[in-house]
Amino acid sequence: MSETAEISAFTKDNPFNACVTDNRVLNGPGSAKETRHIVVSLAGSGLHYKAGDSLGVFPTNRPEEVDAILAALGATGHEPVMLPKATAPTALREALASKLALAGPTRRIVETLSTRATHAAEKAKLEGLILPESKELLAAWLDEREFVDLLAEFPSARLTPQELVDHMRKLMPRLYSIASSPRLHPHEIHLTVAIVRYQTNGRERVGVCTTFLSDRVTVGSTPTPVFVSHSHFGPPEDGSRDAVMVGPGTGIAPFRAFLQDRAASGAKGRNWVFFGDQKKATDFLYEEDWTKWQADGILTRLDTAFSRDQINKIYVQDRMRENAAELWAWLKAGANFYVCGDAKRMAKDVDVALHDVIAGEGGMSPAEAADYVKAMKKEKRYQRDVY
Repeated sequence: MSETAEISAFTKDNPFNACVTDNRVLNGPGSAKETRHIVVSLAGSGLHYKAGDSLGVFPTNRPEEVDAILAALGATGHEPVMLPKATAPTALREALASKLALAGPTRRIVETLSTRATHAAEKAKLEGLILPESKELLAAWLDEREFVDLLAEFPSARLTPQELVDHMRKLMPRLYSIASSPRLHPHEIHLTVAIVRYQTNGRERVGVCTTFLSDRVTVGSTPTPVFVSHSHFGPPEDGSRDAVMVGPGTGIAPFRAFLQDRAASGAKGRNWVFFGDQKKATDFLYEEDWTKWQADGILTRLDTAFSRDQINKIYVQDRMRENAAELWAWLKAGANFYVCGDAKRMAKDVDVALHDVIAGEGGMSPAEAADYVKAMKKEKRYQRDVY
């Protein structure tokens, strides 16, 4: 019973204050990307995970963004504000730092500001944005802005700290696919994190949690609230079953965990990895791991697609089509097929390629190929971890 009690002690509602023990850049010099390998210690938590699970991380916002909002509000940060479902007030600075999302303003705050603006030009602009015919214009305009932009652009529309807070969403934890296996690393979790930095509306923006992990967590000291999110996603339960894994970019994370897991458990099934990124010289994430697993006979096949290494861009789905006959042979023999990464484009493109390979090599109509894929999903042979 003690182990069960340990497992349930830390959850999403009661996260464990973990310690980050390693934070290193995976990309080589000159890369257009910043991808980091982050190691989180589970020591003393009683938390358990399996290959395929995710780690939830509760970030804090950048102090300079909090300061900018306080300055725009004319607030000290000590003002008490009530948050939804709270039983006691929170100081405004703390609420902005760790409880509320500073991005994602909605139409509602534009409506509120339009009633508060005392400057004629500001009022006219706000009222124009909330006209029924301005719906698309407003969406595009808000997409470029965070709350601080609205406060800065409409200084005559004064809000109290509580009024601002009432328009803000809760700061949510972010989930990251785990890049390690507990068979190898029972007391720590590895993450593969793409650090997000960009500009909109003339301001520097960042991914809240990615830059929390890269910039604001001090290795060895900053308490980092985390919890394990258990997933349906995982390597074949039957170790003799083959696995085909498609994971470009940070989508490679769980497949590093799968390979560690299969190697440690002595799984006899073959492993085939498709990995893609921009340039081989700078963006071949965990290259040393894949090379070693190939040399050890753990990784049967590795097909890479580096989109910027030639004039015509090549992606993982192109490599699937090039190896259609072999891929169909693996699937026909019962291989599991896995995809991890970008849901908007990559996962859709890979799904289309999978259908095409099955139809072309299996001599099936599109409808028959679709039925085959449906059957794979039902048998849990086709699994996706997409975001």
